[in-house]
Amino acid sequence: MSSTVELDPYPRSNESNLCTQTTLPGQLPELVNQLLPKHVAIIMDGNGRWAQLQGKPRVMGHKAGVKAVRRAVSTASLLGIESLTLFAFSSENWRRPDKEVSLLMELFFTVLQREIKLLHNNQVKLNIIGDISRFSVRLQKQIATAQEKTSGNTGLILNVAANYGGRWDILQAAQKLAQKVETGEMNSSQFTEEALSEHLCMQNQSEVDLMIRTGGDCRISNFLLWQAAYAELVFTDTLWPDFDEQAFHEAIAIFASRQRRFGLTGSQIDEMRAL
Repeated sequence: MSSTVELDPYPRSNESNLCTQTTLPGQLPELVNQLLPKHVAIIMDGNGRWAQLQGKPRVMGHKAGVKAVRRAVSTASLLGIESLTLFAFSSENWRRPDKEVSLLMELFFTVLQREIKLLHNNQVKLNIIGDISRFSVRLQKQIATAQEKTSGNTGLILNVAANYGGRWDILQAAQKLAQKVETGEMNSSQFTEEALSEHLCMQNQSEVDLMIRTGGDCRISNFLLWQAAYAELVFTDTLWPDFDEQAFHEAIAIFASRQRRFGLTGSQIDEMRAL
C-alpha cells in the first residue's frame, strides 16, 4: 500500500475517527473536519470498454473487474473505512444484451462462491442491497449463504448493489411507510425524513461521504440518490479494471482536500475548523 499520498491538508488531532450517521446540525463540526470517509461508494464503470480496447469480449472486462474489486476491498479495509458500497448491477442493466446479462449473473454466482471464504477470513461483512427477487433461485440461495456466513464479522461492511436503483430504494421505503399509515401503525405526520431513512437500504450505516465513478462519465446513474445527498463526487477516466490502490488513495486525497459545507458558508466552516 502506497504511503506517499498526503491525506491531511488541515492538521488536526484524532478527528478522522468521528462517526457520521446523519447530517444533523449538532454533528457539523465533526463532519467538516472529517479527513477519511467513513463510507465510500463506487460506480464501477468501464469493464466492457477495457476489454474492447484490448480486442477481447466484454465479459473478459467483467472478469478483470473482479480483480479490481479485490483491490478496492483490501484498500478500504487497510484504510479503516467502515463501509464500501459497489454498484455491481443496476436495475437498468437488464436492458443489456441477454447473453451479457446471463454471463454477468453466472459471474456473480461464481464470485460469491469463490470469494466468500476470503472475505470471511478478513472479517468483511457482505451485504447485498437491491431487489434480488428477479434473480434465479440458485443465485438467491448463494446470496443468502454468503451473507449468513459473514453476518457476524466486525470489519469492513461490503455492500454490493445488485439489481439496485436509487429511485427503487426510495420508493420501496415510502411504500413500507404508507402501509404502516394504512394499518394505523403510524399517522401521516410521522412520515418524516428520519422515518423514511430507517427503511432504506443500509439504514444502519453512515451516509455516503465519497462517491467515485470510474470510466470517464460524470453522472451518478440512479445510484444511492438519498444516501449520497452530501457526498463528495470524484470522477476519473480510469477504467474500472485499472482502478488500483494508488487511484483509490488519490480519490481519498481529493476528498480530504475539499471543504464540505453542508449549506454553511466558507467562513463558518473556517470558524469550525479553528475550534
